[in-house]
Amino acid sequence: MTDASAGRRTDASPSAGAGAGAHAPSPLRIERFPDRVVATLDRPDVRNAIDQRTVDALHLLCAELEAIPRILILTGAGGVFASGADIAQLRERRADDARRGINANAFIRVAELPMPVIAALDGYALGGGAELAYAADIRIATPSLKIGNPETGLGILAAAGASWRLKEIVGDARAAEMLLTGRTVQADEALAIGLVSALHPASELLGAAHAIADRIARNDRDATIATKRVFRAPRAEHPRVDHEAQAVLFESPEKFRRMTEFLERKQP
Repeated sequence: MTDASAGRRTDASPSAGAGAGAHAPSPLRIERFPDRVVATLDRPDVRNAIDQRTVDALHLLCAELEAIPRILILTGAGGVFASGADIAQLRERRADDARRGINANAFIRVAELPMPVIAALDGYALGGGAELAYAADIRIATPSLKIGNPETGLGILAAAGASWRLKEIVGDARAAEMLLTGRTVQADEALAIGLVSALHPASELLGAAHAIADRIARNDRDATIATKRVFRAPRAEHPRVDHEAQAVLFESPEKFRRMTEFLERKQP
């Protein structure tokens, strides 16, 4: 953890998502700071596979971060981000479950959080784990990353975001090849194609995520929220959405304060 966030934890809670099976360890370990939250997928016995309890815990966390916007760092315990959706549960799901978009709706909510989401990826990020990573705004990884969507090999498709998010990240041709073959991408290729923005040793991964969060936190929060919202707006809404967001920021006291400080520093 970097100096800017050291010693600022306000709460470390293992209880998110514990409503069902309250006596079982939570699948999502949460540390709260004034300007960020670190959420660690924590089902090491099944390589952090995403089950219904994990989805429920993500919804609870999103509700918290929608009410009090903070940066979110997502990571995984035990040298793995998430090996996929829980196959034992997935096998029992039927057509009505597919139409409910159980995982997809949780990941959409993560993607639409007001403040940036940083995914710190180690080891496997497969299937639903990859789709959760695609929902982040920024992805960094270790050299041991293995990421991809092998769903077609299991008789299903990647329906929790890969079919539309992956091509936005790496382009249509590359995304089609990855999804249709179901192959796993190694860390070096993930960096080369822009699927992750940087690689760090495992011992430095979380610190690197905090360093990114520190940089974001130094900026104006309202400007950051507006930038994320405008960036994710459909193409047809530009440039109107840019101008409307800028109009609000142009009147903000924080804009005047920051620009005045900048100009005063420039004075000889």
